[in-house]
Amino acid sequence: QVEESAISLWNWAVTKHTGSVVNDEQRAKLRFVACRLVCLCEGSDSSEGTIRRQILMSMKTGKGWIDIGKADLADGFLEIAMSRIEKLYAKLIKESDGEADIHVHKADVEKNLFKVLSYQAESVLAQGDFQKAVMCVQRCKDMLMKLPKETYYLSILCYNFGVETYEWKRYEQSSFWLSQSYDIGKTDVKYSVGKEMQAKVLRLLATAYFEWDCNLYLDKALKAISLANQENLHPAGCFLKIKILLKSGASDEDINSAVAVFLHHEMSLDFCLNTAKLLLEHGRESVGFDFLKSVAERFESSPDLGKITLLHIEFLLQNKRELLAKQKVEEIIIGHYTGKQLLPEALNRLHIILWDRAAKHYEAKSYSEALHWYNYSVSFYTPGQIDQNLAKLQRNMSSCYLHLKQIDKAKEAVKEAERCDPNSIFTKFSVYKIAVMEKDTDKAVEAVIEMGKLAEKPSQREDKLRVDENTGTNLLSLAAQIALENEQQVVAIKALEYLSEHLQDCRQLFAALKCLVRLMLSKVMAENEEKRDEDINSVMTYLTLAHKRLGESFTEEKFTGDMRILDAHWFRKVAWNLAVQFRGYPEKMRDFFLLSFKLSQFCPSDKAVLIAQKTCLLMAAAVDLEMGRQQVTPSKQAELLTQALQHLQACKEIWKVLKLTGDFAKDPTDTLLLLYEFEARSKLNDPTLHNLMESTWEQPQIEVKTLEIIASLAMESPARYPVLCKKALKSALNLHRKQAVIDAVKFSKCLRSLINLSLPTGLTDLDACVLQEVWDYFEDALSVVSSTDAYPEMEILWLMTRAWNTGIFQYTVGKYKEAEQWCGLGMRFLNHLGSLKKSYE
Repeated sequence: QVEESAISLWNWAVTKHTGSVVNDEQRAKLRFVACRLVCLCEGSDSSEGTIRRQILMSMKTGKGWIDIGKADLADGFLEIAMSRIEKLYAKLIKESDGEADIHVHKADVEKNLFKVLSYQAESVLAQGDFQKAVMCVQRCKDMLMKLPKETYYLSILCYNFGVETYEWKRYEQSSFWLSQSYDIGKTDVKYSVGKEMQAKVLRLLATAYFEWDCNLYLDKALKAISLANQENLHPAGCFLKIKILLKSGASDEDINSAVAVFLHHEMSLDFCLNTAKLLLEHGRESVGFDFLKSVAERFESSPDLGKITLLHIEFLLQNKRELLAKQKVEEIIIGHYTGKQLLPEALNRLHIILWDRAAKHYEAKSYSEALHWYNYSVSFYTPGQIDQNLAKLQRNMSSCYLHLKQIDKAKEAVKEAERCDPNSIFTKFSVYKIAVMEKDTDKAVEAVIEMGKLAEKPSQREDKLRVDENTGTNLLSLAAQIALENEQQVVAIKALEYLSEHLQDCRQLFAALKCLVRLMLSKVMAENEEKRDEDINSVMTYLTLAHKRLGESFTEEKFTGDMRILDAHWFRKVAWNLAVQFRGYPEKMRDFFLLSFKLSQFCPSDKAVLIAQKTCLLMAAAVDLEMGRQQVTPSKQAELLTQALQHLQACKEIWKVLKLTGDFAKDPTDTLLLLYEFEARSKLNDPTLHNLMESTWEQPQIEVKTLEIIASLAMESPARYPVLCKKALKSALNLHRKQAVIDAVKFSKCLRSLINLSLPTGLTDLDACVLQEVWDYFEDALSVVSSTDAYPEMEILWLMTRAWNTGIFQYTVGKYKEAEQWCGLGMRFLNHLGSLKKSYE
């Protein structure tokens, strides 16, 4: 029952494979299962039919695994097949009636044995066992006398082995199998593979020898290919023979003999041309050119005759026989106008050859010679013809004329190019080059603008010339370079401005921006003030663009982080220098300082960069405050003061970090930050101002001058903070008193400010405690006046007068006691007057 099921499965696999329901691998698996089941069902005394079935199934299962590249799985089944063949042979011999029967049985079994051995050879070779494969094939060869019909099969099998091993570059093995294939093919003419196949085997054998070791096996390769050509002459055989002869260094005579074979047999033109190329590439000019002549005669009536002439021209040029090549080209030109035109494909090829030769002369700076070759190309165009290639040709000629300083001819060529292809960026570039040479700035700028427009519209570019995306920017880069070489800065700036807006390559972009900045700065320096403003704004635009692009993410491998830092440093230093340079233009100075700060944010935060950042922000805040003092409109003033506060806040953060890097005891930044912030907040009427000052009064290192400036700022319009002003002045006076030697002049000024603030002129109704406070200031003054001769006399006079007048004001309101006290105070200062004492006594 199992056996029947296995046989059904086997048959199902066969029928379904025929209908392509199962693939090769699936069929191999189904056969594997069916075959194993059938073998497992084998009894002790199987019938002849059962054994034959097992042989067939084992053979085909093994072959199935080989065919899908799993040769290792095939071996077991082929061994089973071999053992079953032996079993069948023994059974048949046992049951035979005589000698005749034995011969029949032997022949019957040998057919299966031959097949199994050939399959085993395939399997072991696939697994890399060359020697075992040789043994299997040798046994098969020994059986050919009895099985002559298998000659074809075994010859092809060896050929396939030769092909496989050749592809694996195992030339020694390949040559063995191919030799075997050829020898087997000769054993029986009736069942041979035929002359064509034998020649094919020999050609591959010659190739294997040639590639294995040409010097060592040259004779064998030559013998094999000669045999192949005798068996069946084929173009590939002729070609290979010439290759081998060339490699062997054979004489021209021998090679001529081999080449002559071509001319006596029908060979295609392309095959003849390939042979000519081979000869000429190996330096056999005499044989090659003679062969070309013969080929030309043979294919004289062929429409493809031009191919032969073109090859002739190419090799004449390669061998530096330019004069002969020119003669050939001129023959083609004459033929073109006398009814012997080249086919379009050949004509295109000729144009390529002519342009290539012209380009080589151009590179060698032989511009006249380049024009000669370009003119050959022009000869094939009819007057008035419109063609993009003709436009390119005219542009190339224009370049040659420019180098030869023949401007008029260059212009004529460009006009022709414009006629053929007016919307080409390359044509505009040619117009541009002429305009630059003629110093026509307006026309050059116009051409740059046109090039820029065309570069932005890919659909309008030269599709036939396959312009890549970078062509526009590359041409504009070249345009800028040409302008600079010809000292036309205005034109160069225009080209670079376009590039700075459109370049995607970061390295090129920053190079263009640097060049732009340098050019514009040199222009600015040479201009008067009226023209300078617009160009300074342009420089600012370039730096702003640099900042924007530095902030973008970088994808180019060539543009590293280090390059970005170097570029950022370059641009920030330029912005810094410009800020310093334009001190007379506060707004521009501020903007350049801010740009320098922004650009510095792309640099590592080392000490030098932090100091630069701090300075930039302090300067920007100082400029905003200065402009705020001069603004008439409150809204604009408030805007400037608010900006100043923002800069100061950023500066404070940087200053905190910077102070951690070293000793900044003598640095005035803390003072400047305090004064700038106090001014901005006081003029903005900021409610947090008192809180800001609370910590200030307690600072031990605060200076008198700082306190005096705070006092002044507290009352500078629109700020009005008398309490803060008084507090600052009091603190300043205290500091003056603490000096080892009091500076009487400074003390006197500070005291006068404090008295003026506390005792406004003209007021009579004063609070007693205010009078007492002011009285104390006068007492302080007397104390200092008494202790030094340095107190300014005019200040003493002022104090005397102010005290006396305060007494008089008291007298007028009937406060006689207070009046007597104040007038008495004034008279106490009288004694300290010098030359003025008598006038007031």
